[in-house]
Amino acid sequence: MKCILACIDGSIYAESVCEYARRIGRLTSAPIKVVHALGRRELASGKVDYSGSLYTDEREELLKELSELDERKAALSTRRARHLLDTAVERAGGTSGMAVSSQLRHGDVTDVIEDLQDEARLIIIGKRGEGADFAKLHLGSNLERVLRAAHVPVLVASRGFIPMERMTLAFDGSETAQRIVAMLCDQPFLAAMPVRLLMVGHNKSDALERLHAAEQRLKASGYTAHVEIVDGQPEKVIAQKVKEDATSLLVMGAYGHSRIRSLVLGSTTSALIKECAIPVLVVR
Repeated sequence: MKCILACIDGSIYAESVCEYARRIGRLTSAPIKVVHALGRRELASGKVDYSGSLYTDEREELLKELSELDERKAALSTRRARHLLDTAVERAGGTSGMAVSSQLRHGDVTDVIEDLQDEARLIIIGKRGEGADFAKLHLGSNLERVLRAAHVPVLVASRGFIPMERMTLAFDGSETAQRIVAMLCDQPFLAAMPVRLLMVGHNKSDALERLHAAEQRLKASGYTAHVEIVDGQPEKVIAQKVKEDATSLLVMGAYGHSRIRSLVLGSTTSALIKECAIPVLVVR
């Protein structure tokens, strides 16, 4: 059985990532794998060129001390990472009989996720990483790269855990939107949530037909579903509707592949993830 891949670091998001993994793992009986990636920045100090400023003996002594410092830093980073993983396994249900494993990897988190995603049914990651600038509401650079690279659904965890009780699906009639509907129909554990299919700025008959067909398909799969059509800028309208409706899960498509499509969808995807304080399920 494919696993739920919970990606953690030392940020405040680690706790909510684990809680979402625990809840979804319990509902689906899927095993959970908690992963932490140690990057170069955490394992070694920056390299400085002292070749022109020190005598040979001084330089050799300093380089030796720097090497020892790097070794100590790497050892401390590894100990801290294993502590983070042990805590995360416990939070994700490892002490309650659930199948929870952990893995410490070295390298860029995006590369690690690309390596592991074939064994995952869902990736869970925090909106911002360790050391993020919350005041500026910047998304973590790793998150944006993961969303572009992932070919399985990615749940972007909110800063604090929010029970998922009401769902809004941002529906534009595209092939991606229809794939999302098909995915939801194959995930009966989500059917307990009423779902609103929200279409922004579309008045073409074929898009409306696909919208209502999606509504009927979800209803046939056990969902309580309804449609809503509104005008305006997608990122602004969707964020506003999510707040007004007390939505606790936003489901939407990911970044596009082409350069122009990526600029359009990428900006909307990023804007909504930044603006909404709820978990966002992003699907390719």
